[in-house]
Amino acid sequence: MLSFRMELPCLCLLLLSCLQSLSAHNDFFTSIGQMTDLLYTEKDLVTSLKDYIKAEENKLEQIKQWADKLDSLTLTATQDPEGFLGHPVNAFKLMKRLNTEWGNLESLVLRDTTDGFISNLTIQRQYFPTDEDQTGAAKALLRLQDTYRLDANTISTGNLPGVKHKSHMTVEDCYELGKIAYTDVDYYHTELWMAQALKQLDEGEESTLDKVTVLDYLSYAIYQQGDLERALEYTKRLLELDPEHQRANGNLKYFQFQLEKQKKAEEDETGTQKERGKRETTEKKKKKPKSVSGHQIPERKKYEMLCRGEGIKLTPRRQSRLFCRYYNNNRNPRLLLAPIKQQDEWDRPYIVRYLDIISDKEIERIKHLAKPRLRRATVHDPQTGKLTTAQYRVSKSAWLTGYDDPMIETINQRIEDLTGLEMDTAEELQVANYGVGGQYEPHFDFGRVRAVMIHKDNLCIKTVLFNTTNLNFKVTAHGTAVFWYNLFASGEGDYSTRHAACPVLVGNKWVSNKWIHERGQEWRRPCGLNETE
Repeated sequence: MLSFRMELPCLCLLLLSCLQSLSAHNDFFTSIGQMTDLLYTEKDLVTSLKDYIKAEENKLEQIKQWADKLDSLTLTATQDPEGFLGHPVNAFKLMKRLNTEWGNLESLVLRDTTDGFISNLTIQRQYFPTDEDQTGAAKALLRLQDTYRLDANTISTGNLPGVKHKSHMTVEDCYELGKIAYTDVDYYHTELWMAQALKQLDEGEESTLDKVTVLDYLSYAIYQQGDLERALEYTKRLLELDPEHQRANGNLKYFQFQLEKQKKAEEDETGTQKERGKRETTEKKKKKPKSVSGHQIPERKKYEMLCRGEGIKLTPRRQSRLFCRYYNNNRNPRLLLAPIKQQDEWDRPYIVRYLDIISDKEIERIKHLAKPRLRRATVHDPQTGKLTTAQYRVSKSAWLTGYDDPMIETINQRIEDLTGLEMDTAEELQVANYGVGGQYEPHFDFGRVRAVMIHKDNLCIKTVLFNTTNLNFKVTAHGTAVFWYNLFASGEGDYSTRHAACPVLVGNKWVSNKWIHERGQEWRRPCGLNETE
């Protein structure tokens, strides 16, 4: 008989919503909700800037009025200086102007009206995003581009699905994305975004950038990907604009030399070798390509396919085994008069959905409580065993208890009623908010059982449940809970429960997890005798 593992966690609850949030901590790009504070910060700075402009305009208006008055006066006075100064009042006023009023004017010109704006800007700058935030947001755009197969022009023109606030990228924006990719030795994305920047320049968009700078990056990125002919083509175009460009002239000679070398190697190839190559090519063409079954698809590609809605569908036979019902969890007193609507979602592993489990008001309250506590989400480093941040988990999280709000206890009780599992040994409620392109790549939650509560709007890319074998579907719902076991009753992990969260394309996603340990569940979910029971 297998021994019962007392300390392994076995259940979690996942709450999702696509809502807004407020907070003020570092790593802004890892939490969309937290970034909303930046909009209000920028709004405050714009107000301060307008106050400064108004003060400057008032100052200049006073100076202009003084200049206009003296322009007319000096024009008259210089036509007959002696006659003008013969009037004692004019003489007095000249002395007064030069001794006093010009000094006042000097003070007015030298008066600094920037104090309020500069001091406000200085205070706010300590809360501004960092280089890491800018780079993180840029890489998120590139991640979304790959995952959802979006071309650079689609992103640049802002034509994303379901978008409310369309935003156009400038030449400088495209160039910046290309430069960040270049710094990361990512020549594929460097080419895509430098080409987009060049396209917008060719279309006549005004920019402080010139085509020579863009072409320099573009030609080199293409060369690094092995396309000498196109690299040479763009280098020639660069030299048409700047014939003295030193690096381009050097590249031109080098590319031409390499192309000649390739051409000569091809010409020196013997007829036997050519014929052998032709035969091999013909034989390959005749061979029927092997079909690629689901399990042969690389995990990363399968993950991205799911995010695009290209997951494997249930067969009609498997679909016929899924039902919906009213659920009271073995006549739980709290569910007898108000049973929950339950429907089967998947068969292997067995996943069910509970409808109308959490209200919008409760989600708003959870979000409100979590905002001030959000911190960068961490993962366990398998080498050090310590918690650390990782690019494959882009989000921030917070922890809530019943001491923070009685509503949390109400939700805990609801989880207990649904699952039939003990909450006393459970961890606190974890709340996470995903950032720009926020994702959590494929992973296991071994030692846990997971339930999912979801609230979404039309802008969200939904949470993906993922498996390397044949679990391929998305969960889309409003105010529902999705529940599945990550462990068999024996305590062994169920490898079919591998899952992930897709990068958020448009919108904002909130997630809450409730981890419930096996300890305390001895009489509620007894240990199984079979390893896969």
